[in-house]
Amino acid sequence: MQLLDGIRYNLRGLWTGLRNGRLLFWGMLRFFLVLGITILSAGLVLAYHNEIMAALWTRPESLWIAWLWHVLSWVLSLILVVLSVLISYLVSQILFSVLIMDMMSRITERLITGRVREDVQLPLFALFLFLIKQEIPRAVAPVGISLVLMLVGWFTPLGPLVVLASSCLAAVFLSWDNTDLTPARRAMPFRERWRLLLRTLPFHLGFGLPLLVPGLNILVLAFAPVGGTLYYIERVDPSGPRGAEKVAPH
Repeated sequence: MQLLDGIRYNLRGLWTGLRNGRLLFWGMLRFFLVLGITILSAGLVLAYHNEIMAALWTRPESLWIAWLWHVLSWVLSLILVVLSVLISYLVSQILFSVLIMDMMSRITERLITGRVREDVQLPLFALFLFLIKQEIPRAVAPVGISLVLMLVGWFTPLGPLVVLASSCLAAVFLSWDNTDLTPARRAMPFRERWRLLLRTLPFHLGFGLPLLVPGLNILVLAFAPVGGTLYYIERVDPSGPRGAEKVAPH
């Protein structure tokens, strides 16, 4: 049930964002920022892949070995493109999207409750630093773990299982990046938010499944803060209509 709820809240957040003018503006701004930075970094890798390969291994004169050089050069380029996409996501997330996501979460909370509850009042720059501090463990650590698992999958016989596990892990942490916006803004201790994630892993896996669909994931990710905020307000917030049920372990 939690798995299906996760998918439903993600798609509901997308639908809500597309129908609300302010959410649509911020969501599309985030969409084009992530897409633009990703295309720019991947394009640079592809444009200079010969130079990168030449720096690692000078192209051999023998035709019998030159074909291997070409194969390895494009394999290297593919790996660098994947890394550039991940780095682009982190850069856009920490430097740009962190404010946009918080803005979308605030708009969504106001739509549902009529107000935005903040337990800590901060000036804009202090708020930006506070949001970055909250974002780093949610974004950097999961990406690092996923990269380690991906490398393990390439060099061990358990490759398919490791790839599946890393995909599920990425889905969970991408989801948490959005459902954690509201409690983080309300200054809930990190330990409590982490325990909440562990109690709702099936939900977060379901919420993250649409984020793994190539092409669609960038659009869905742009509006995921809406669905994440809807979920927290309606299903987790102790002061909400289902508060007694929300904080109980499943």
